[in-house]
Amino acid sequence: MRAAIITASTKGYQNLREDLSGPEIEKLLVEAGFQVVSAKILPDDRNLLGEEMRRIADEGLAELLLTTGGTGFAPSDVTPEATEDVAEKLVPGIPEAMRYYSMQFTKRAMLSRTQAGIRKQTLIINLPGSPKAVRECLEYILPELTHGIQIMTGETGECARTN
Repeated sequence: MRAAIITASTKGYQNLREDLSGPEIEKLLVEAGFQVVSAKILPDDRNLLGEEMRRIADEGLAELLLTTGGTGFAPSDVTPEATEDVAEKLVPGIPEAMRYYSMQFTKRAMLSRTQAGIRKQTLIINLPGSPKAVRECLEYILPELTHGIQIMTGETGECARTN
């Protein structure tokens, strides 16, 4: 499966801060067998983030699109809103699961505004901005994502378990 990564960071885009979360996502995806087809850093701009999400989904470039950053309370944090702008279906269970799992490590996980949704045949998931939180969340959800993506793309239609 193919994956794309977007880091939402104005300072990273301006080369004022090193992006540590994007490379962490890429490492985990490659280890899980994904082909990373794109990794970009964009400023915290709702329209620019949404345009890139749309492009990746509408051109069928990746089945999985992971974002990092822009999910907090700062006025510039707009990644969830950009995701909602482009999603055709929301997938609330993924961010709920990430917050639930992350609460075991820090109560501040309740402040995460991550979002997930589907556009065409691309699953878009917002991850937190820190490399530690990215690793924790992605390691928790990644094993189940493959099945969801296979259902989304029509590779499999069977969702029920027999035991």
